[in-house]
Amino acid sequence: MSGRPDQVGVLDVGCFSAHLVVVSGSPLHPVVSHKTRLRLDRALDRDNRLRPEGVEQVVTAVHAAHRIAERAGVSALVPFATSVIRDASNAEQVISEVARRTGTRLRVLPGQEEARLAYRAARHWFGWRAGPLLVLDVGGGTVELAAGDDVEPSFTRSLPFGARTLTRRLALNRTTPRDHRGLAKEQVLVHDRVVAALEGTSVGEHRAVGCSKVFQQLARLAGARPQHEGPFVPRALRLADLRGWIPRLSRMPVPRRARLPGISPHRAEQSLAGALVAEALMVATGYDEVEICPWSTREGLLLALLGAGDDDDEYCRVA
Repeated sequence: MSGRPDQVGVLDVGCFSAHLVVVSGSPLHPVVSHKTRLRLDRALDRDNRLRPEGVEQVVTAVHAAHRIAERAGVSALVPFATSVIRDASNAEQVISEVARRTGTRLRVLPGQEEARLAYRAARHWFGWRAGPLLVLDVGGGTVELAAGDDVEPSFTRSLPFGARTLTRRLALNRTTPRDHRGLAKEQVLVHDRVVAALEGTSVGEHRAVGCSKVFQQLARLAGARPQHEGPFVPRALRLADLRGWIPRLSRMPVPRRARLPGISPHRAEQSLAGALVAEALMVATGYDEVEICPWSTREGLLLALLGAGDDDDEYCRVA
């Protein structure tokens, strides 16, 4: 494929949804935004294999997305799977089965590539006058970090401490929400791994940015303006506010968490783990406040498609 595609799309297959976004010119105003709800977290067995019912959910979602993309006249579509499939112990079998039944082979992006794309998205969102950026992205399976002061990050890391991963580990280790020693132990583990990952880098003078649903929902929980007020309303998460909410979340049953501002019902179970990881990231990087960016990996992919001008760009070679 050569030249600049007029209308491009990304199909983001994650734990809770398969989200098709089609844009023409800018990710800010999608032509199409369609979600098929998934609950792949409930389809993982103890060995982290995605069971057949999970594969069925993905197949159905991919079929629906392709019908919508075809009607929208998409000239290039990147279908990719996030860590819930990437890190499944039967990931290759799942991807092959979905490809056999739908004709679409889901891409799996390495964690560091997700970090790079999230950084590119955040840099575009805040503009080239943003200065040096530190991007923190708490996903379901992994945490991505990226930092730099140019178009491309000078540093990227991916760590296995996503909200779903930590929730599952706490459950497998029989750590209950009220077991504060168990929670504190996990928090220290995350903190120490982040510090080790950052060794030799200098991010203290960067603009700290949170690029994920976890950061968005925690910021709303801590008092940030609701999403319906628009993406341009400045939002931030303060460490002091987050620390005030962690013990409260630990004492709440999941149904009660789901009624809190910003906590969606399907993410309520993972909300405590997400808060623990976010707090550990902020402490390890030395920031008392993180600005919220509504764009992340998906928008980074869309920007790559929209800005690709030659056949050497890997994201152009899709159909």
